[in-house]
Amino acid sequence: MPAENRLDPAQETPAPIHELLARRWSPRTFSARPVEAAKLTRLFQAARWAPSSFNAQPWAFVLATQEDAVGHDRLLRTLAETNRLWAQEAPVLVLAVARLDFAHNGTPNRHALYDLGQAVANLTVEATSLGLHIHQMGGFDPRLARELFAIPAGFEPAAVLALGYPSGAAVPPVSRTRKSLADFVFTGSWGHPALLDLEMKSETRPA
Repeated sequence: MPAENRLDPAQETPAPIHELLARRWSPRTFSARPVEAAKLTRLFQAARWAPSSFNAQPWAFVLATQEDAVGHDRLLRTLAETNRLWAQEAPVLVLAVARLDFAHNGTPNRHALYDLGQAVANLTVEATSLGLHIHQMGGFDPRLARELFAIPAGFEPAAVLALGYPSGAAVPPVSRTRKSLADFVFTGSWGHPALLDLEMKSETRPA
């Protein structure tokens, strides 16, 4: 494995996982380097191929790069102030939106936000494979986003992603505690830990 892709101790887990998942973390500083259009296309292709209930593909994305100063500033305006302070440096911002009903019959799609999350997860793994980083934010004003980008009724703004290459100052956090598998993997009935052949203890990995 190339040196730049080796996992540090904070990224190691009791059971090995794919190194793209282990390397993912959420920086708050980004390089000014623009993200190439071909790489952005790859990210959204990865999102496109996510699974979804009834293959409804209930996701939509509003893309705003720094080259589009008006759109980038508009999306920045939706962020909570604490996020805006650092996210303004990100060369790409993306608003992730879920369609809340099924297009084929108009009934509510209770899996819409779940499926949007799967699409963003695909996008995030693809970004990591390309040397890019994403910081996902729930701290934004969905009503303002709806107004500024003319998002129609029936669609829910769910998150804003800051995306780009890491800056030289972008250093992964020392560690962040992860729950033990015993806290969330059950068998038989709720709260009874599955007896997996793994070390059941708190794990630490980058945020």
